[in-house]
Amino acid sequence: MVDKKGEMQLSFGMIFSIILIVVFIAFAFWAIGKFLNMQKNVQIEQFSADLQSDVDKMLSSTSGSKEENYTLPKNIESICFVDREYENLIFHSSKPVDGKKIEHIDVEKILEQEEPFCIENEDNKVSLILEKNYGESLVTISKTE
Repeated sequence: MVDKKGEMQLSFGMIFSIILIVVFIAFAFWAIGKFLNMQKNVQIEQFSADLQSDVDKMLSSTSGSKEENYTLPKNIESICFVDREYENLIFHSSKPVDGKKIEHIDVEKILEQEEPFCIENEDNKVSLILEKNYGESLVTISKTE
């Protein structure tokens, strides 16, 4: 006689192992997705910090003009400058992204060109010109040509 109980225990062990493998693989994909999303958020925060740093450097000079290039994730279609109380930089994206407040920029002068003033994200790069003329107390931003 063949012992059927041993065969059943082996089957249960195999099924349980397969279920665990599927759970671990699903968790790995979830963790990788979260990590990639966090990387995009870090790039956006780094862009904001770099832009603020460059604006502050330009503000401390008497006058000047400098072209700057920044890297953004490809899900950001463009950046736009607007005149709002708590934010003056917004991101046009396929997913919602919080706006930022960039200090020491002349939003009114920037918006004279167009409102909202948008700069396209081309090949994950945003190029803009930071400018401050002699006697001005704020920095203006314009598009590169």
